[in-house]
Amino acid sequence: MWDERYSVDEYVYGTEPNDFLAKHVAALPKGRILSLAEGEGRNAVFLAKQGYDVTALDGSDVGLAKARNLAELHGVRIETLHTDLGDFDPGVEQWDGIVSIFAHLPGDIRKPLYRRIAASLRRGGVFLLEAYTPDQVGRGTGGPSTTDYLMTREKLTSELTGMTFTHLEELERDVIEGVFHSGRAAVVQAIAERR
Repeated sequence: MWDERYSVDEYVYGTEPNDFLAKHVAALPKGRILSLAEGEGRNAVFLAKQGYDVTALDGSDVGLAKARNLAELHGVRIETLHTDLGDFDPGVEQWDGIVSIFAHLPGDIRKPLYRRIAASLRRGGVFLLEAYTPDQVGRGTGGPSTTDYLMTREKLTSELTGMTFTHLEELERDVIEGVFHSGRAAVVQAIAERR
């Protein structure tokens, strides 16, 4: 599905970074950043332009090729990693930050991954997320229609163990990110630190 979605000339989620990430980028410690389900590279390239050492992870080779092209266009370097998040091991104390922007995963993949997030971050490392909530279903402005894939404050606090939230909010906002995320949306935004 994702290779097909990304196999057009345009960047289907745009080339500009996610608004929440751009507004809160200073919350991420300088160093190694892992961007989950990065797709076509807009957030990874933005982070690289801010001086971060970025690894963009995605299950689509087509998306990652576009991410590399976008990085070259902007004169920055990103590492790309083609893998399925269900098989991915983020390691232990490998990352200064992990970014999850609309990286919606089914519970059977998300829960084991989220249990490993804290250990994969270095002390003081930060996890930053924006995702659609179940209130997004039926709006037609983006995101999955299966509630298991959607996030809430409660899911985050129960699944991201070993983390201290410095920001956690559910809200409605306009999300204008290419053709597939366009319009009023119900989202959850989170910043959590490994203390």
